[in-house]
Amino acid sequence: MCNKTLVVCFSDNNGRIPFTLAIGYFSEMLTTFMLMIRSILFFCGQAISAIIICIIGFLIFPFPYIVRYRFITMWSHFVIWWAKIICGIQYQVHGIENLPKENAIVLCKHQSAWETLFLQTLLPPQTWVLKKQLLYIPFFGWGLAMIEPIAIDRNKNSSIKQLLEQGKRRLQQGRWVIIFPEGSRVAVGESRKYSRSGAMLAKESGYKVVPMAHNAGVFWPRNAFLKKPGKIDVVIGPAIDSKALSIDEIQQKAQEWIENTMQTLPTK
Repeated sequence: MCNKTLVVCFSDNNGRIPFTLAIGYFSEMLTTFMLMIRSILFFCGQAISAIIICIIGFLIFPFPYIVRYRFITMWSHFVIWWAKIICGIQYQVHGIENLPKENAIVLCKHQSAWETLFLQTLLPPQTWVLKKQLLYIPFFGWGLAMIEPIAIDRNKNSSIKQLLEQGKRRLQQGRWVIIFPEGSRVAVGESRKYSRSGAMLAKESGYKVVPMAHNAGVFWPRNAFLKKPGKIDVVIGPAIDSKALSIDEIQQKAQEWIENTMQTLPTK
C-alpha cells in the first residue's frame, strides 16, 4: 500500500511501481497500436489503388503522353490525400513564389517516398531521374514506365550521358526534371554526397535550378512501415540561374541552400 501520498502505486516482487508510470507505458503501447492500424489501412489503400490505376493505365497506353501522365499521376494525388486522411500527414509549402514560370530542374532532398509523390501534385508535367530497377516493380513500376522517366543504370558509365541527353530533350518538351542529388533516401539529420549530374544538366541546357528542402522523413521515414501524424514543411528556394555559373558553382549553391535549410526544419 502507499500511505500519505497522492501518487497511486501498486506492488510487485521488486517493490512499488508508480501507477502514473504504468499509465504512461500503456498510453505509449496504445499509440503504437493505433499507428500500426492506420499504417495498415494506408498500405491497403495505397496498394489497391496502384493496381487499379495500373490496370486501367494499360488501356490508355496508346494515348498521347499528357493523357497518360494526367491519369497515372492521379494515384499520387490520391496517396497524398489518403496519407492525410488515414495517417494524419499534412504539409505546408514555403517559398511557392520562388517557382519560375518556365519549367526548370528541381534538386530535392530525399528522405522519404512522400516527396516523390508530392512533387507530382505541386508541379506541372515532370520527368524523374530514377533507378532503372524501379521499373521492374509490379504495377508501380509498370505505371511509372508509361510516363517516360529517365531510368538510368548507375553501374554503367553511360548513365551520365543518358541523363544529359534525355534530360535536355524533356526540358525542351516543356517538362520539369526532378533529380534527387543524393541518389537514395537518407535518414533524418543525415546527408550524403551530392551528384553533380543536376548541375551538369543545368549548365548544358541553360535551364534554371530550383532547390527544395523538406522534413518528410520525420513522419514518413525511409524503410519504415509506420507513418506518424504531423505537418511536413516543404521549402522552395530561390531559382539558380545556371547560365552565368560553372557546374561547381551551381552544385555548391544548391547543396549549401538545401543543407542549410534542412538545419532549420523540425526533426521531431
